[in-house]
Amino acid sequence: MQPRRVVVTGLGALTPLGNSTAAYWQGLANGVSGAGLIKQFDASKFKTRFACELKDFDPTNYLEKKEARKMDPFTQTALISADEAVLDAKIDRNSVNLDRIGVIWASGIGGMIGFCNELKEFYTGDGTPRFSPFLIPRLILDIAAGQISMRHGFRGPNFAVASACASATNAIIEAMHHIRYGMADVIVTGGSENVINEACVGGFNAMKALSERNDDPLTASRPFDLDRDGFVMGEGAGAIVLEAYEHAMERGAHIYCELAGGGASADAYHLTAPHPEGLGARLVMSRALADAGMQPTDIDYINVHGTSTPLGDVAEIKAIQHVFGEAAYNLNISSTKSMTGHLLGAAGAIESIACIKAIEHSLIPPTINHFNDDPQLDPKLNFTFNVAQQREVRAAVCNTFGFGGHNASVIFKKFVAE
Repeated sequence: MQPRRVVVTGLGALTPLGNSTAAYWQGLANGVSGAGLIKQFDASKFKTRFACELKDFDPTNYLEKKEARKMDPFTQTALISADEAVLDAKIDRNSVNLDRIGVIWASGIGGMIGFCNELKEFYTGDGTPRFSPFLIPRLILDIAAGQISMRHGFRGPNFAVASACASATNAIIEAMHHIRYGMADVIVTGGSENVINEACVGGFNAMKALSERNDDPLTASRPFDLDRDGFVMGEGAGAIVLEAYEHAMERGAHIYCELAGGGASADAYHLTAPHPEGLGARLVMSRALADAGMQPTDIDYINVHGTSTPLGDVAEIKAIQHVFGEAAYNLNISSTKSMTGHLLGAAGAIESIACIKAIEHSLIPPTINHFNDDPQLDPKLNFTFNVAQQREVRAAVCNTFGFGGHNASVIFKKFVAE
């Protein structure tokens, strides 16, 4: 069959910049930092004592208390962001075929907080196993997708994707393929991650992956800055409703943009470090362009992986210059992780939303917290430092790269009706 066009018809977000898509975009556009001292546990003895946490977030404002207690935070945020996206897409359950609507969701780690809490209770007790009957349903990675489908009655394809920090982008690509080739008409996709706890902060500290700029959390996430010293953990969720073009037009849906293509690759190099020349990143961007049938000159903006790590930022820019050549100098490049921190498995979801909103509003969100140029990076490139820039965005690339060498890129472009 001829591949179908895939469009975006709904968005939902819970991020350190705000508890809705509108609040998230406003924070991005204004260059707001979501970082602060950790409130979820006593981090006073940790090397890193700050993160980008959700603000003024209470799941019981959105979910029934009894229902919320059965879920790990990554499932709570998945449901809440998906609710917003489904509402935004104006999906009327009585006028669509629920058998043809699916959920493909992602998380890099899943139910870590609930798992750790159960173990704490066990080891501080008398050794008698008194585990919650909801421990396993809280923990397993696929449960967020299952909960979203049960909440809305969506009976189409339903599964989870995990590829570390590339997870949500891979989920978006899987959703695109299911719609393109007729396996579903609508897919709710995205990712959620809520793992700001002792185990994850301690584990990433042990790897020397996190920034330790405890004296200045607000500016700790510094992608492409000479003095960057690691990433800042973030939490939250992003949801995107993808839909077959004909299906969206038939029901009169609002279309934000088109999902033009995507690509995936592996570094096949190191457990946690990127290939120093960005070979996997080169391959994934080239594949995304080929899948979209586009040229480097068609792209105006790249929302880079840009985690604020010494090796990763340089490798990604090398890859961009290799793939885009002279066209790289006409791009806007920015890392919104400078504001949100790194949402790990959910990063690709909220950063795809940043690309979609950039296309909608003709505005490039900035890379904040830039103070000193890194001589390893070409100063002629436009990193959109510190202040958002107005420009038409015909098409935008979202890059995500994960531990294990997983790479995924998607391309969104302005929607033009046939």
